[in-house]
Amino acid sequence: MKRLLVITALTALAAAGCQSPQGADGNAAAATAPQQNQVIETIMARRSIRAYKPDPVPHEVLDKILECGINAPNGMNAQQWEVRVVDSKEWLDNATAAYKQTVAGTPAEKSVADPKFVNMFRNAPTVVFIAHKPGHCTQVDCGLMAGNMVTAAQSLGIGSVCMMGPLGFFATAQGKPFLESLELSQGYELLLCIGMGYADEQPEAKPRNRNVIKYIK
Repeated sequence: MKRLLVITALTALAAAGCQSPQGADGNAAAATAPQQNQVIETIMARRSIRAYKPDPVPHEVLDKILECGINAPNGMNAQQWEVRVVDSKEWLDNATAAYKQTVAGTPAEKSVADPKFVNMFRNAPTVVFIAHKPGHCTQVDCGLMAGNMVTAAQSLGIGSVCMMGPLGFFATAQGKPFLESLELSQGYELLLCIGMGYADEQPEAKPRNRNVIKYIK
């Protein structure tokens, strides 16, 4: 009888060892399936959007995006950056009208004549301006800030596009009043801007060159 019990126990152990591991819900496949990582999925899904619906981004959503921005790593935690948000259609329309004057007679005039052209910020209804106090690390700091913002925006269903091209406008006589309206602190300069809004397109991912990556032994 004792021998029979030992044989039965060994048989049960062997059977258990042959079974696939189970997840918390008893599903064997769940334990072997690769874990999903929402951050990585968000980064890989992000695209630069150049067609937007007219609705501005709600401020409660923007607040979350901007909070993620200012939590980016930065040199010595100096936080030498400033952020200005414009979602006034009047401001954007007026700036665009002034911009059209500056590009009259230049190759850029063709782009503003496009029927799909809405404003000079890739048609985005909300624009986030990022300024920095020029220093050793501040351009990198602001780039990290912008990266946080576009990733957070993607996670919240908001399309975005980083731009530097429009900043040349603010150096013109026509653009100066709009730059002044941003009320940047003394010593701070615009570095880049981010157009945001609800995407009206779904562009495919562009190929990336993995050959730039190399492990050094």
